[in-house]
Amino acid sequence: MKEAGVKHLVDVSFMADQANNPFQMAGYYAYLPARLAFSKLSYAVVKNSLYADPLVPYLPELIARGNVIYPVGDQAMSFISRKDSAEAIANVAVRPYLRDKEQIYLLTQEKNYNMVELSRIMTEITGEKICYQPVSLEEFANIYRAEGDGDELASMYKAAAMGLMDGVTDDFTRITGHTPQNMKDFLAENYKK
Repeated sequence: MKEAGVKHLVDVSFMADQANNPFQMAGYYAYLPARLAFSKLSYAVVKNSLYADPLVPYLPELIARGNVIYPVGDQAMSFISRKDSAEAIANVAVRPYLRDKEQIYLLTQEKNYNMVELSRIMTEITGEKICYQPVSLEEFANIYRAEGDGDELASMYKAAAMGLMDGVTDDFTRITGHTPQNMKDFLAENYKK
């Protein structure tokens, strides 16, 4: 980047970057902010929480199961929609005061959700009873292994079970000037029976 004359950088990252995070990709997400910290570049790091969007196509499977099965116990997880994330990233990219002072942002909705709360919202939006009955990490990995990401997803939910995926900030509001869409409104807007 220095050789190419890059002076400003916006790194789009993910919240799972803690040193003790067992998520398979955590080292990747942790590396660049650490590397940028001793560079001479001006930069901002925009970390997304979990995207809410994949929950929408997942709802038919959850309805069929009757349960959210994420192996996270009583821990909460934070979410943001891709639309809200894109809006915040665009604002950071075009406003030097948001990006040129080594800022680090975490994009989340205004609250996180434990799986009982999430299943209640899903029940309300779909009109179908969805409870919370977690499976083991191993069983979760086995269920989704055929899709090619079972072990990776299980490692992410292991991090969530450790309380590493529940951060909540007002960074989205500080960047955009308005609140992010909450989970109930997001699912109501995007779920079609």
